[in-house]
Order: sequence, then structure tokens, then C-alpha cells
Amino acid sequence: MRHSFVQNVAPLWRTYSSPGAPLRATSARATQVIYGLWLTAFILKLIGSGWDIAWHFRYLRDDLAPPHIINTIGTMLAVGLVMFHTWTGYAVDRLSLRLMQAGVGTFLLAIPLDLINHRLFGLDITAWSPTHAMLYLGTAVMIMGVLRGWLLLAPAGKLLNWMALGFWAFLLEDVMFPLGQQEYGVLALDALRNGRTTAAAELVAVAGPNPETFIVPVSSWVYPLWMIMTVTMVLLAARVIIGKRWTATTVTGLYLAYRIGSYYLLVAGGFPPSYIPVMLLGVALAIDVSVSMKWPTALAAPLVLAAYYGGVYLTLQVTPLVPDFPLLSMPVAGVLLLGIWAGASWIQNSALVARWSRPV
Repeated sequence: MRHSFVQNVAPLWRTYSSPGAPLRATSARATQVIYGLWLTAFILKLIGSGWDIAWHFRYLRDDLAPPHIINTIGTMLAVGLVMFHTWTGYAVDRLSLRLMQAGVGTFLLAIPLDLINHRLFGLDITAWSPTHAMLYLGTAVMIMGVLRGWLLLAPAGKLLNWMALGFWAFLLEDVMFPLGQQEYGVLALDALRNGRTTAAAELVAVAGPNPETFIVPVSSWVYPLWMIMTVTMVLLAARVIIGKRWTATTVTGLYLAYRIGSYYLLVAGGFPPSYIPVMLLGVALAIDVSVSMKWPTALAAPLVLAAYYGGVYLTLQVTPLVPDFPLLSMPVAGVLLLGIWAGASWIQNSALVARWSRPV
């Protein structure tokens, strides 16, 4: 039996460990397995990062906290996959590989810089520090490389579309991740003011006499402008590139399902609750309808803007505990949306999409 095992595995090892260049011929089955491993890596990173932000609103920082360990396992798998692609050339083109390499490199560089930052300047729970930004921006570039490789090289079929939707949902979660600072912060502040905080006594002590600045150390306009800029770009790109009628809505539904499920699991485990941005579902519907109806920028952008601010207004009728979404940010948000939609229309009608759709 052992002899039979060696006979079966040895040819696979020789084939998939030999050096090669990008766009090396890869079987459909091998491509599915490789990107299935990428999906596993992102799931592990998702569990780790989602748990990590709740952990930091519950306990003082701990380098060896369970969320960090889970995220590290996912990162190690991602690093291994990038090394595999780089050495063998299987299941990537050159541009996909460069994006993966740049994303992983940025993420790995951020880790020692973040540790040094904490040693020099102490506790930092904000998602907006430069070293933390390198973590989620590096992950975003990594996901874009994986998305491109899968969309270009995966065998046709339902699996292609469903895994692509999954990768888009990971990208949406990644750009929404820094907003967790405000989504946890608004409920954490309310709990603290009402004497029922879920944070450890040591963390409350570190917050000091001005917990508002410690918990949410950024201006109120950051939440709406970051959300409107990044979420619109991700959902609009997903809708245009995949081309299915309800792509943006499906991607958002997957993301919100994850947020709702993790909310109940974390709260059951004694971690603080978070605001869930349910208004994104209305935004996704507005994007899908606008693209399907081929509405011009002057009509589509105001509709999406109304979905953002209208969704927040409806949420406020149910609960006052919503991250700051000031109306004064609406003019700037409107200009951003007009620019994003006009830029997307220009790119879609130019040769850039055709170039992006070809292997490099």
C-alpha cells in the first residue's frame, strides 16, 4: 500500500514542484484546488481579523491572542501559495502574480513595523494608524491578484462565478474592516456611559478620562466618506466585471451574512456588540439597478448617494446607536460618487477593460 501511495504521489510532486513561468499550463482540477486553498487562507484571515477587532474592544493588546494566531495561519498559507505561484508559474499570469506578491509583501512588512510602533508608542487600538492601514491595504491588493487569476484562468462553470463572488465579498469586508473602529466604538461608548461596559477594567483604565478620543480617535466625516468611496468602487467593479444582474446585491448579502453570524457568535462569547451596516444592501440594489438600466452618471450617482444617507436615516428610526454619518459630508460624498461613476463608465468604454481581461 505504501508503494502504491509513493507511485501516485511522486509524479504529482515532480510536476507541481518543478520551476516554471507564469501562464504555465494548469489543469482545471489543479486550478480549482489552488484557488480553493486561497479561499481557505482568506477564511482564516477573515475569522482572525473579525475576532481581533472585537478582542481589542474587550481586552488589552496581546501579541499571542487567539485571533492573531488564526490570522497568522491564514497569512502563512497565503505566503506559501504566493511562493508556489512564483516558483512554478501555475494558475497565474504575470500581473496576477505581481499583485499577489505586492500584497503579501506589504502585509509582511507591516507586521514588524506595527510591533515596533506598539513598543515605542504603547497601545493603539485604532484601525487608522499607518501600520494597521498597511495590513488591510496589503490584503486588498492580494485579493485583487487572486481575483484576477481566478477570473482569467478558472474553468467555466458555476464554481467560477460562486468563488468569484466569494473573493469579491472578501474584498468588500477588507475595505469595510477599518470602519469597525466606529462600528464597535459607538456601542462601546454607550455601554461605558451607562455603566455596563464589556471592556476589561485594564482597558477602561487606559482609556482615561476622555474615552471618546481613545475609542473613536478620528473625525466624524471619515466613516461616510471612506465607506462611500471604497464600497462603491468594490461593488461597482464586481457588477461590471462579473456582469450578472444581481452581483452587487449578492456580494453584499454574503458580507452581511458574515457580519450577522459573527455578531451573534462573538456576543455569545462575551465580546462587545458591533453596529452592522445594513444600509449597504440598499446601496447594492441601487448599484445593480443603475448598471442594469444603463442609467447615466447624473442619475445613477444621486440614487446611490440617496441609498447611503437614506439607509442611515431609516436605521436611526430603529436605533440611535449609529456611527456618525453627518449630513455635512453629503456634498463631498456626492462629488466622490460622481467621479467614481464617471471614471467607471469611461474605463468600461475604453480599451483598459479589454487589456485587463487578457492574460499578461
